[in-house]
Amino acid sequence: MDDATYQRLLAKALLTKDLFSFDDFITYWAKDRPERIAIEGDDLTLTYGKLEDSTARVASALLALGLNKGDRIAWFGKNSATYFTLFFGAARTGVVMVPIGWRLAEPEAAFIVDNAEAKLLFLGEGFEACTETLGKRPGLLRCFTVAEAQAEVIGAPRTAFTPSGPDEAVLQLYTSGTTGNPKGAVLSNRNLFGLRKAGLENPAPHTLWDEDEAVLVAMPCAHIGGTGLGIVALAAGLPGIVLSEFDPVRVFDAVENRGVTRFFIVPAALALLLNHPDCATTDFSRVKYIMYGASPIPLELLRECIAMFGAEFTQNYGMTETTGTICVLPPEDHSALGNQRMRSAGKPLPGVEVVIKGRDGSILPQGEIGEIVTRSSSNMLGYWKLPEATASTMDADGWIATGDVGYFDEDGYVYMFDRAKDMIITGGENVYPAEVESAIYGHPDVLEVAVISIPDEKWGEAVKAVCVPKPGHTVDPASIIAWTRSRIAGFKVPKSVDVIDALPRNPSGKILRRALREPYWAGRERQIN
Repeated sequence: MDDATYQRLLAKALLTKDLFSFDDFITYWAKDRPERIAIEGDDLTLTYGKLEDSTARVASALLALGLNKGDRIAWFGKNSATYFTLFFGAARTGVVMVPIGWRLAEPEAAFIVDNAEAKLLFLGEGFEACTETLGKRPGLLRCFTVAEAQAEVIGAPRTAFTPSGPDEAVLQLYTSGTTGNPKGAVLSNRNLFGLRKAGLENPAPHTLWDEDEAVLVAMPCAHIGGTGLGIVALAAGLPGIVLSEFDPVRVFDAVENRGVTRFFIVPAALALLLNHPDCATTDFSRVKYIMYGASPIPLELLRECIAMFGAEFTQNYGMTETTGTICVLPPEDHSALGNQRMRSAGKPLPGVEVVIKGRDGSILPQGEIGEIVTRSSSNMLGYWKLPEATASTMDADGWIATGDVGYFDEDGYVYMFDRAKDMIITGGENVYPAEVESAIYGHPDVLEVAVISIPDEKWGEAVKAVCVPKPGHTVDPASIIAWTRSRIAGFKVPKSVDVIDALPRNPSGKILRRALREPYWAGRERQIN
């Protein structure tokens, strides 16, 4: 039978089984295709048969080390097959993986280790020096390097364990908060796999897979766009090709030599691929779909990508708290000539409810602008140990307020107009002004500071700091940037600094960031880029 027929039969088979957990999928595929590659990285390559055995050994080792369901373990490092093996194994028995962004400064990483109450810390290749710093955090039982993890955890004796249930936590991703500290969004098995079943009941063409496909994992594993792609590959029973980080040359190699047919990427990284000198000589004939998200794709970039890659494009809209994608703009709504629908975030996925709410909480009719609110099986369990923050984001009926302002058109497409919150998205990375402002406060020349987003042709948006100097002091922009860089991750550091006499405020004293942003966004239809 041909590939499409096979996948439809496979979808039907999966629909008849209650596959809602990592243990379910791993054991299913190990029996169905034990010799098929499951994960291929620089450090490990595992077939589905070996993945089942290795992840069972991880689960056994964690229990032998004294961990129980609901305990946390952390990974600080770049993407690797070792990371996914540890994550999948922990998830099989209900131990929660907490991946930490490798670009974070060490104090930021330490906050997450402590906040998550991690019992074990695993350090990726190149991060071994953190053994004597992060590895000494007071709550840790043990810190492992990659070599130690492979020998003592992935290679541990296999014993019996109780699999985690569909609604038990397995993953905790940290997303920046307006208070300056990140919040841990807790995700369950059902969050990560539940929507797959709804999508298989009447699958769109771009959701069907052929037998010869492979998924590229190139975005950071601390993001849903990184770890989530590894889960997509597992759910489809196909290989996940893992790159340690996004690198155009390695992406080209994966496309030409490692069987990659689909990948997720932010538009800023897509532009880096397109503008690389090796791009024009790379054979992209195997690439079927390019998924992009975190920001809309500029029309001219799309035109160039269609001409270069020859692939079909889907836009994915979602957030960490919704376990990633809740709306998709499918290939048929993309056009090299441009169209109105390309300005949208697409339509809600099967199984996802989306409404637009007014300030009073009422559901608004089509065309009226309000906050985008969503409910589905992919909505997080909540923020780790932050009941008030959870309640302010997700109500008792399971509806999550996205913080994005938008509307529905007459055909059911969601359009994002602005963000209700002050988050900046630069190159696909989320940055909250309060976090950057906290890093700048304390500079000897700064009295006050407000951080805003401004348009940026390369990154979509760029971080700008607007500083008020202390009386008798002069603010040097280069000094502000250097000061901030020593305290927070590089992508959060302001790209530019303005100096003004006083910050604009409303009568209650709140800083009017919109007034600071307006000159930079003048003449643009939307206050996002």
